[in-house]
Amino acid sequence: MSANVSAAIHALEAAGVRVHAAEPLAGLDEVLQFSVDGDAATMRAVLERVFPVADLLVSAEAPVVPQVFVSDMDSTMIQAECIDELADFAGLKDQIAAITERAMQGELDFAEALTERVRLLGGLGEGAIAQCLAERVPPMPGATTLVATLKDHGCFTVLVTGGFHQFADPVADQLGFERVVANRLGVEHGALTGGLVGGIVDSSVKEQVLREEVALRGGASLATGDGANDIPMLRAATHGIAYHAKPKAREAAHGYVAAGDLTSVLLLLGIPRGDWIGD
Repeated sequence: MSANVSAAIHALEAAGVRVHAAEPLAGLDEVLQFSVDGDAATMRAVLERVFPVADLLVSAEAPVVPQVFVSDMDSTMIQAECIDELADFAGLKDQIAAITERAMQGELDFAEALTERVRLLGGLGEGAIAQCLAERVPPMPGATTLVATLKDHGCFTVLVTGGFHQFADPVADQLGFERVVANRLGVEHGALTGGLVGGIVDSSVKEQVLREEVALRGGASLATGDGANDIPMLRAATHGIAYHAKPKAREAAHGYVAAGDLTSVLLLLGIPRGDWIGD
């Protein structure tokens, strides 16, 4: 048994958490499973202290393959915040990125921040969207494998984002998502109007989408996201996993990926590498 595992067991027991077992997950030597009795928050705090850079999932039951997977897009399934990259074409990236960061940290109302950023983009040529997609919106490492593997196990996949259909639809096609819920940028005469078409997809809509799909399909659910507007969705899921997330989202989720890529989610769910689809 490694020194870190021994230290974790001693620290857990000293904190009043009884450890029944600490051993690799069946078929996954790289995943360490602790079976305990005690306060979940205390256990998590101890494990975070002993394993400061790691991926973690806390669950009252053994993790299962979900029937529903709902994920955020920007900085979760793709390596970009699309509105920030689009703003660069308008010469406004620093200004808009600062608003994005504050909204994702939970310091600004999401709907107000979104409306203000979109307003600033008014007049930008529609062609910037296609250029931005081609040049600045790569998938997050492991994204294709995560989606394909979950679908192969019978999971229905939804991409839900406070971003825009003009980006989310092609990203969903590329990654294999079966449903997309997003905002839509207004476009007239080949340029952005500075407004949105239809309602705003905010944190409440994200949670609602997850609950609707679970009511329709049943079973366990998985959610992934990185920002404050993902918190209700992460909390509502059976397994809400924050991905390289802002502090508030990480704290609110049932677990997090802080060391690996998106395939770490498969490991945390106990899906062995031999069952993965893709690279």
